[in-house]
Amino acid sequence: MNGHVSVKGLKRAKLAERTGCNLETIRYYEKIGLMPDPPRTSSGYRVYDDTHAERLGFILRGRQLGFSIDELRGLLLLVDRGTQTCADVKVLTEKHLVDVRAKIEDLRRIEKVLAATAAQCSGERVPECPVLEALGS
Repeated sequence: MNGHVSVKGLKRAKLAERTGCNLETIRYYEKIGLMPDPPRTSSGYRVYDDTHAERLGFILRGRQLGFSIDELRGLLLLVDRGTQTCADVKVLTEKHLVDVRAKIEDLRRIEKVLAATAAQCSGERVPECPVLEALGS
């Protein structure tokens, strides 16, 4: 990888620091099987290397793009098996894109309702509030 910094023998806290990922998030990804179990030192500390850092980076970038844990699991399964094809990945990505577009439409609808409701609100210090009335309907 271009600009890739080699990591060997990092403890989880250092991996978190280097990747910008929360320590508890790394634990969670290990617990649910997205991250492989790292080897341990003789004193029992987990140690991470380039493979772990690359996989965590993949997961983090996938999450930034809105892929769900299950969608990422599907992508990683293809990669782990070495059976991935661009066609397989495209199918998963296009399905995700349909979901993203639906969320965008939902957000646009929500934005219109909120904007219209907020426009009706005087913002004065009175108990009557169109926003609360709309929520109570």
